[in-house]
Amino acid sequence: MPKSTITSKGQTTVPREVRQRLAVGEGDVLEWELVGNTVRIVVPDRAFLRRRGTILTGKGSAVRDVRIARERRGAERT
Repeated sequence: MPKSTITSKGQTTVPREVRQRLAVGEGDVLEWELVGNTVRIVVPDRAFLRRRGTILTGKGSAVRDVRIARERRGAERT
């Protein structure tokens, strides 16, 4: 079981094994949930990042690109 120590400033390092398993890194947010005497650490849904690559950049029409992205998003929901 991974372990970490709390510093005098109340900080701790998330062990590498945990970071890799949760696919988190610098700048990511972790939510701490108290369940009785247990702490549950939750990685909030990163829905925005799942959209990466759905809007084209560069030459072309931004309006068309947004329309295509919306169509793709609608297709994902069905």
